[in-house]
Amino acid sequence: MMKPISIWKQELADGVHTARLASLYCCAPEQTPAQAARYEAVLNGLEATFGTHAEAGLYSAPGRTEIGGNHTDHQHGRVLAGSVNIDMIAAAAPNSLNQLRVQSEGYDLCVIDLSNLAVRKEEENTTMALLRGECEAFRQRGAKLSGLDVYISSNVPKGSGVSSSAAFEVLIGVILNDCFMTKKVSPIEIAQIGQWAENVYFGKPCGLMDQMACAAGGPILLDFSDKENISCEKIAFSFEDMGCRLVIVNTGKGHADLSEEYSSIPMEMREAAKAMGVELLCESSMENLLAHVKDIPNDRAVLRAMHFYEENRRVADAVKAVENKDGEGFLHLLEESGNSSWEWLQNCYSLQNCKEQKITLSLALTKLFLNKIGAGICRVHGGGFAGVIMCVLPIENADAYVDYMAQYVGRENVYPMNIRSTGAVHVE
Repeated sequence: MMKPISIWKQELADGVHTARLASLYCCAPEQTPAQAARYEAVLNGLEATFGTHAEAGLYSAPGRTEIGGNHTDHQHGRVLAGSVNIDMIAAAAPNSLNQLRVQSEGYDLCVIDLSNLAVRKEEENTTMALLRGECEAFRQRGAKLSGLDVYISSNVPKGSGVSSSAAFEVLIGVILNDCFMTKKVSPIEIAQIGQWAENVYFGKPCGLMDQMACAAGGPILLDFSDKENISCEKIAFSFEDMGCRLVIVNTGKGHADLSEEYSSIPMEMREAAKAMGVELLCESSMENLLAHVKDIPNDRAVLRAMHFYEENRRVADAVKAVENKDGEGFLHLLEESGNSSWEWLQNCYSLQNCKEQKITLSLALTKLFLNKIGAGICRVHGGGFAGVIMCVLPIENADAYVDYMAQYVGRENVYPMNIRSTGAVHVE
């Protein structure tokens, strides 16, 4: 929905959107002026980049956290995930050029001719590919595409493990949906469009968990067992209700050059599945796996398959713990998940350079802190091998933990977060 830019600015200054912003950013009303200033800044950026516009829309797409279900989605298992209160925001306004023009702060301007949306091989692994793919996906669904200018700003740190790329895809999706679809598509379909663009145009065979968490919002239970009918169920919990704070730690080692390590996990899980006569692990059981252990020469493949079955069970048990208001049991399951990822899945460091172990070192440092205070859990977060860990600990100890880890990874790499209830949205 568009409205005059002058009206947006006046409403933001007058606090008209205070309640909405407080909900999106999980903060007190008196803390929303800083968020309002971000939206005013993207409106200014829109006009500074593209010239004066009569009206514009404002949009937000959050980052995400994986709470439980490490490396289960590609085997069509269960994942417990949630959106977080850091996000990408955008101002969008029509143009008369039949072009999608997107300016993200700190990046080159991207311009897509809306009359030519075919796959371009030379655009693989570029933002242009994602934009062109999403436009084509919406066109196929009946979108009457026309010129649009988009200015984007983000406080989702790149490489922080909270899926800045998925947030971008979903942000573009919610903008195109709002501006061009008469019959709006669902958050699930927006997520699927982002995945399709990434698979077909960008050239990366990604899963769907990241996009789903960014699009749907809140704590959600995802069940991928029926790929034609993915289940997405809202779960009523927050870490704050348990008296806890979620902290994400970027360990300082990026994911570059680790594609072989990542791909080894689904490949080896499929290896174990094949030995059981199925394509994916979700089509069989732990009991069947144990009956075929001697038929699988790759011991690590067996261990990774065992992780899948136990992790899939843990996600279901975690949801039951939430329903029973068993916070202690819930956190214990998250800790078990992390231990399984470390010991069975084996995605906490790369065999390419086994002496470099930023994930395991950060987990060990965190465990020392948690042992000292006698509370809290930690685990690898997301894909693993490098990147990010998560820590859940009592709210009263969170600031001390941030200071503690800042000694080792830098303050800029420690992110206290909240889970927000809303996914990608038009801000009204």
